[in-house]
Amino acid sequence: MSATRKAYIARLVGRCLILVCCVLLYLFRRGCFAVLDGFNFFKRLSPLHLLWVIWTADLFWQIVPVKNRVPLGSQKLFANRFRPIREKINYEALKSYIVATTKAAYKVFVLWCLLIAVIGGLYFGGILGKAQLFLISVVFYVCDLICVLVWCPFRLIMKNRCCTTCRIFNWDHLMMFSPLIFLGGFYATSLLVMSAVAWLVWELCVMMYPERFWDHSNAALQCAQCTDKLCTQYCQKLRSQDREAA
Repeated sequence: MSATRKAYIARLVGRCLILVCCVLLYLFRRGCFAVLDGFNFFKRLSPLHLLWVIWTADLFWQIVPVKNRVPLGSQKLFANRFRPIREKINYEALKSYIVATTKAAYKVFVLWCLLIAVIGGLYFGGILGKAQLFLISVVFYVCDLICVLVWCPFRLIMKNRCCTTCRIFNWDHLMMFSPLIFLGGFYATSLLVMSAVAWLVWELCVMMYPERFWDHSNAALQCAQCTDKLCTQYCQKLRSQDREAA
């Protein structure tokens, strides 16, 4: 098991514990969720402030180039993670790949918007409250790593080989925090703005540097070169095939 996968398993356990703590706060200390209202973020301390700091740090590592702290799938937009293939890049094939994966990505986007619209309808219908919307975001926070480590339903639409080559890897925070769009207030708005910035940086890089996102132009994305090894359930055979081809 790779060091990256071990770290991600530890993070998943940590996220599960965070979800349990948030549920306990909802059941026994619901007043902690008052920081979600308006500018209460600056008026009182709450355990939710610590979670805000964790989320902000996660977002920071998505928009700055680093080497060892973040997996390649999230950092492939940056030049320091790009390793051009030895052969000449087929730019026509690259264009077709980017167009196809972008169409698939926005199918996911539309489906996610429909899900958030349903959640919004439940909120405005009085069935869900602000604290419950927050808990839904925390559930999505846990599900994000389940998609990485166990099984990802978005692969059915994206048809990507693994997380390293995933077209929407850095959409995670925008998707996680999307239920907070109905809350207003500094807490929710700040997270949404930062996640939108991370999403925008990612999308601009897809348009400006598409060669960084395709394993037939960026050798670092090929199975044989993989060091993260996050996807153990369906990549073992592909890694062997890549090594034989090399």
